[in-house]
Amino acid sequence: MIPVVFFVLLFLTDGTSSEKLCSYRELLDHLNLTTDNSALKLTRPVLDYTHPTVVELDIMLYAILAVMEKTQTFIPFLWEKLIWNNELITWDPAQFCGITQISLPVDLLWKPDLFIYEMIQKDESPRNPYMFVSYNGRVTYEDDINVVSTCEMDVHKFPFDTQSCNISIGSAIHTVEEFRLLPFSNSSRATQFSREWMKTQGEWEFLHLTITSSNITYSNKQWEQLVYTFTIKRRPLLHVINFLLPILFFLSLDLASFFISDHRGEKLGFKVTVLLAISVLLLILNDILPSMSNKTPLIATYCIVIFALMLLSLLETILVTYLMETNSASQKKLTDDKEDKKKTGNCHSEEGEQTAVHHCSYFSETSEGQKQHEILPLAKDNRSLQPAESVLLLILGELRKLQETLNLHLNSRETEESSSRWAARINRGFFIFYVTTVSLFVPLIFIQWHN
Repeated sequence: MIPVVFFVLLFLTDGTSSEKLCSYRELLDHLNLTTDNSALKLTRPVLDYTHPTVVELDIMLYAILAVMEKTQTFIPFLWEKLIWNNELITWDPAQFCGITQISLPVDLLWKPDLFIYEMIQKDESPRNPYMFVSYNGRVTYEDDINVVSTCEMDVHKFPFDTQSCNISIGSAIHTVEEFRLLPFSNSSRATQFSREWMKTQGEWEFLHLTITSSNITYSNKQWEQLVYTFTIKRRPLLHVINFLLPILFFLSLDLASFFISDHRGEKLGFKVTVLLAISVLLLILNDILPSMSNKTPLIATYCIVIFALMLLSLLETILVTYLMETNSASQKKLTDDKEDKKKTGNCHSEEGEQTAVHHCSYFSETSEGQKQHEILPLAKDNRSLQPAESVLLLILGELRKLQETLNLHLNSRETEESSSRWAARINRGFFIFYVTTVSLFVPLIFIQWHN
């Protein structure tokens, strides 16, 4: 009986002891984490200070929150994973019932002092308060970061542009001799995981993520950093529908206005309305594009050329309208001159035959100044004229009047035909120039956009 009781007591004692060793508190006491041990979080966790701390960094892209061209700001939402080795914290899992990993508050242990060089605004998002520590001293920390960073953007091909924004991460105080920063995943793996984990992209489409390593030298010291390059492409459908196509439609309307008659004022008013509509779209474009750019955006060239073509079309319409108005004024003047000739060219016989001859001679005198010497002598001595001579003189005056009217009519008709001819030539020539320029410019600008 005694050996059996002893065996049972021994079994119970071992079970109680095993339960105590399997608790996390026993492990924390073993690691001296239940007391105020400031050495674990104040300095690098190495046994020999000459050994550098190797930190592996892994970053994935969750979402593209915003890309603002006006302020050249890139705002991604990232998932960050840090892995490093703490040489001061190790244990044997066999002594603690196989516990290989434990979660600890971030404030209890040393954490790499990493920062983002392009960061322009402090991250106010909630932080992960815990990190995981393995039995061999390997520490893993995961967190989400809302980054507001600067990005040098090239909007030359807006809205068919592709942007590359960098996020450079490095240590704040530790040099290469003390701190090594290595990528946990290569570029292809990080790109694949980012595409799988992507929650939202909005206006932008994520293409790929490139990881490169570089060193910064300052005061004969080197700091290592990892550069994550995010390549994104704009989805242009919204800008094409809301901006590019309306301008192209206005250009088509301006082209169709050449078939409106030039004799009416509707053509001029129509072209002015279309030009004002283009001006409104240019104001919208000014709010979209950044104020500073290395190259002139193609969309600005597209708008300026189309605006210039419409302006030239408006000036051409004003010129043609002026020629047409000049032609109408000439016709009206010709009609008024005919009526005046009819009134002043009649011979009156209020005081007999001699007075009538005198009036016709006066008309010939004002109309044909070069032949006054032939008529005036006859008109001065009316009493010496015979009846037949008076009749001939009257007929001569009427013939000269008809000749002057015919010459005036021919001159006015030539002026009218000349104005109409020039207006038609200008209209036809500018239409050919307009169609040719549009046919060459529009395909060329779209080829440049997609090249």
